[in-house]
Amino acid sequence: MDYYRDTVTQESWKFLESIAKTYRLVLIGGWAVWLYTHRLKSKDIDIVVDLPTLGKLKADFTVGKNDRLRKYEIRKGPLSVDIYVEHWSVPGIPAEEILKAPRSLEGFRVPQAEMLLVTKHVAYLSRQGSSKGRKDLVDIVSLLTLDRLDWRHYHRLCRRHDSSLPKKLKELISGTTDVVELELNRHQFSRYKKIWLEKL
Repeated sequence: MDYYRDTVTQESWKFLESIAKTYRLVLIGGWAVWLYTHRLKSKDIDIVVDLPTLGKLKADFTVGKNDRLRKYEIRKGPLSVDIYVEHWSVPGIPAEEILKAPRSLEGFRVPQAEMLLVTKHVAYLSRQGSSKGRKDLVDIVSLLTLDRLDWRHYHRLCRRHDSSLPKKLKELISGTTDVVELELNRHQFSRYKKIWLEKL
């Protein structure tokens, strides 16, 4: 099983590299978190695109539409690509806003860390209790450990898009005792927790 997961992760990264070179996109989700933190890799690919880029992807791949979750999808063997589109998709923050001010990180266009934190938290709230929800939690904690995280900017984003998020994040952190996936024991996590709870 570990071998299968590692293989899918490698294939996912290779596919991500290829589409990032070919299409104009902003990377969100687990791979974007990994570019910031280099902690836990991902299997799934999540991207934000404008309408012309969506048209190009549709011409080159079989792209399905998920009306319920307001996104498009590419399924290629074990690989899963979720596509969020301007003026329709809202992965925590409207897709068009995510497209406005990306930064470059190791050759990829990614959102600001604070924006990525909001999108990851929103994903967690819809998947908590599942294996994907656990991965979201690990990604959230990874982002929180970043020295460069601008808490004032985070709170401004939350006021604009969902003012309940800081309280919910505070509850999530308060209820978490360790994150073994990141090799944070209870003592280490407790030290971080004090800092984060003050910021929230």
